Amino acid sequence: MNHEPLLHATPSGDVLKLRPEGPWTAANVVTLETLSRSVGADVDRSRAVSLDMSGISALDTLGAWVLEKLSRRAASSGRPAEFVGVADHFSGLMDEVRQVNRRTPAPAAAPNPVLARLGDLGKSAVGAREDVTIFLQMLGALFMAVVGVLRRPRSLRLTSLVYQLYRIGWQAIPIITLITFLIGAIIAQQGFFHFRRFGAESYTVDMVGILVLRELGVLIVAIMVAGRSGSAYTAELGSMKMREEIDALSTMGLDPVDVLILPRVAALVVALPILTFIGSIAALYGGGLVAQFYGDMGPAIYIARLHEAISVAHFQVGILKAPFMALVIGIVACSEGLRVKGSAESLGRQTTTSVVKSIFLVIVLDGLFAIFFASIGM
Repeated sequence: MNHEPLLHATPSGDVLKLRPEGPWTAANVVTLETLSRSVGADVDRSRAVSLDMSGISALDTLGAWVLEKLSRRAASSGRPAEFVGVADHFSGLMDEVRQVNRRTPAPAAAPNPVLARLGDLGKSAVGAREDVTIFLQMLGALFMAVVGVLRRPRSLRLTSLVYQLYRIGWQAIPIITLITFLIGAIIAQQGFFHFRRFGAESYTVDMVGILVLRELGVLIVAIMVAGRSGSAYTAELGSMKMREEIDALSTMGLDPVDVLILPRVAALVVALPILTFIGSIAALYGGGLVAQFYGDMGPAIYIARLHEAISVAHFQVGILKAPFMALVIGIVACSEGLRVKGSAESLGRQTTTSVVKSIFLVIVLDGLFAIFFASIGM
């Protein structure tokens, strides 16, 4: 009996006869691979291949696979290959090896575009329901936290509240003032440019005053706060969630809503009306400068026209929207922060989602308020 595997290659006319001998097992894997490569060129040159396995003394899965690869190498070039002299106790193993990687996967049917659209619509509906559920849960948790503060005023974290007011209120004044000033100036410039054709330049002041006080003042400020402070809230809470700091608070018996979320949302509700007032004044001032230098309208005339065009009701409409928009921004930002998983990718995705959802809901809320105030005559 041979203790080393052998492989004899004997050309016989157009047929290459291969006769493996000895133990073709995993213990001789290096030798088997060398033997297989040594006859590779002969297999490629032949027109048919015959593998006589009568001389094999031992065979396992690896040896059977080496022989099968030789057979498939010949078959891939269109040359017939057959096994002869297979012992009965090796035939089952060879049959199993021949079936390896033989099944070709059935081609996937092209998806129905209508069903695909319906599936996407269903997923969106499920996602929207989940978002609404999370929003209402956060709203309820905030309400209970406020009730707890009213019952125990000393439980309010005043230091955290003041710090958040400083961050999202005081530090935001410069950028809010600049942007709203430019918005007011642009609206006035476009109004003077177009109304001049009809000799109705004075109505530009009406447009600037009403738009800024009722709609654009609070809307622009809310959108900027959502992008600036809302994203910061989501990133902060998401980072704490990734580092398991929120779980640590719960372990210590502290409610994360009381410690982390309530001061942030309360600061937003307080700061946004103040920022809206400052932004509206800056926008009116920008419109006044454009009226003076572009529309040849002096400050006294501009102020007098504003006094005639606007009323306290216009100012009230804009200011009343601000706390509700702040509440929506705070709830969305904090809830998205708590949905962050354990990866940086999740943090970035939830931060982006927070800003997009906040801006969308702020615009929707502004439209609903516009319909409501119009229905009651304000």
